[in-house]
Amino acid sequence: MTQDYIEAARKWLDGDFDEETKKEVRRLMDSDPAALEDAFYKNLEFGTGGLRGLMGAGTNRMNRYTVGMATQGLANYMKDNVKGDLSVAISFDSRNHSHEFARIAANVLSANGIHVYLYDCIHPVPLMSYAVRAKKATAGVMVTASHNPKEYNGYKVFWSDGAQITSPVDKDIVAEVAKITDPSLVKFTPGEGAGKIEMMGHEMDEAYMNDVLGLLLSPESRARHSDLKIVYTPLHGCGVRIVPECLDRLGFKNIIHVPEQDVSDGNFPTVASPNPEEHGALEMAIAVAEREGADLVMATDPDADRVGIAVRDNDGKIVLFNGNQTASMLTYYILTRWKELGRLDSTKYVVKTIVTSSLISKIAASFGIRCYDVLTGFKFIADVVRRNEGKGEFICGGEESYGFNVGEYVRDKDAPISCCFIAECAAWAADRGLTLYQLMQEIYKEYGYHREGLVSLVRKGKTGSEEIQKIMADMRQNPPKALAGTPVVKVVDYLEPEKTGLPKSNVLQFFSSEGDVVSVRPSGTEPKIKFYFGAVGDNAEAKIEALRKQFVG
Repeated sequence: MTQDYIEAARKWLDGDFDEETKKEVRRLMDSDPAALEDAFYKNLEFGTGGLRGLMGAGTNRMNRYTVGMATQGLANYMKDNVKGDLSVAISFDSRNHSHEFARIAANVLSANGIHVYLYDCIHPVPLMSYAVRAKKATAGVMVTASHNPKEYNGYKVFWSDGAQITSPVDKDIVAEVAKITDPSLVKFTPGEGAGKIEMMGHEMDEAYMNDVLGLLLSPESRARHSDLKIVYTPLHGCGVRIVPECLDRLGFKNIIHVPEQDVSDGNFPTVASPNPEEHGALEMAIAVAEREGADLVMATDPDADRVGIAVRDNDGKIVLFNGNQTASMLTYYILTRWKELGRLDSTKYVVKTIVTSSLISKIAASFGIRCYDVLTGFKFIADVVRRNEGKGEFICGGEESYGFNVGEYVRDKDAPISCCFIAECAAWAADRGLTLYQLMQEIYKEYGYHREGLVSLVRKGKTGSEEIQKIMADMRQNPPKALAGTPVVKVVDYLEPEKTGLPKSNVLQFFSSEGDVVSVRPSGTEPKIKFYFGAVGDNAEAKIEALRKQFVG
């Protein structure tokens, strides 16, 4: 809720805050009233996934106090609702202040008598998820803002299954965090009765690699193509050690680095944005690939849960795959190998999100297995896995935003294992005389051509939030009658769970008679509204461009 930002700022000047924080508040009051308002007009919202926001002083910023308050709320929820010994696994990425925020979270939990497993250096989201399950922890915390610009940081909460929190736990934790209205309510310093802070590192890495690498499917192909030239970049993030190590253990001996981007640096100095969805993030890696004659480029984001790839087309030009293509290709490869190995039956399944390509559903159907459709966010994929434990086996799942996972060891997006399967898929395709690009064309020939597009409109601050709300309201009141000239035959509003069978979510989808689809949703973690376009048929490219013009001009 909006609050008197001047009064809120003065409380920070008068309260028990460190001098550096007070100095920043005074600077804002003296010289930047707009920034002061944005920093204090509300409390940084602890949503159903945790915190994410700009770093700096203020109630609406990521800082040691807002992190401490969120952690105290989490601790209170755990103590009031979970029986037995309590523990939390914590990891952090290479962003500025990530290590500091992780240590603050560890101290607050410890001060509340909760045992903490803290990684000794930067580790990816999937390693944290794995640790929660391996240590049988009550919860997990990952300090990261994923692929956001350098000014941002965040705080994701996971539950005992290793997945991000879902209903009703998420809403109950949100309610507890909302009760922590002032940093004075936070136990920042461990004292008598404090929980132990136990460091994790090499042993957990080994356990993770032993388990997930056992999921790979084509050792003979890997052996025959161990010289595959692969350029890998962590984009200054925490895939820097684990991804090359995994690839090396699989037998790939020609991993080419981008040295400047192996430096773990929260300022991300070599990219405008550390987002593998954006071409610019892969430019340096592609240049290295051109120089070295590499076959494949892979880039992971700062918390190493998502991966973007580039491959050579039929003319030898390096082109990017989008997240839908990578997920579809991996699903096809994995199901093909499972079938060849005699491992498929009616209990096996895959999962995708509602904004991810329908191509995955068609591939799954052709192999006779179920494909679940879930809301946007990998936590909903993980929720399906949890609900099917003991009844079915999760093979793989993915989302258009470059997240993919294989197997049940990790309950979130997993870039290290995705990189391994991408490399193995390339070796398997090479056995058949195909490049990854040509394999994707073969998939299109079998299932029909699918093309996707995404436009994100950024609308920052209070006025931006109001504009996004108006766009959604207008679309509900006046839905489009046609998509790129083809009649709309179905409208799905995910605010109506009784009709969708899924939890309520602020998402609209419009389907045409030709099987094209447009999905519209405000981002849950960034100040933007997203338009997802999906088209099928030989003229899919043209339809995507027409849809862009129709919806965003």
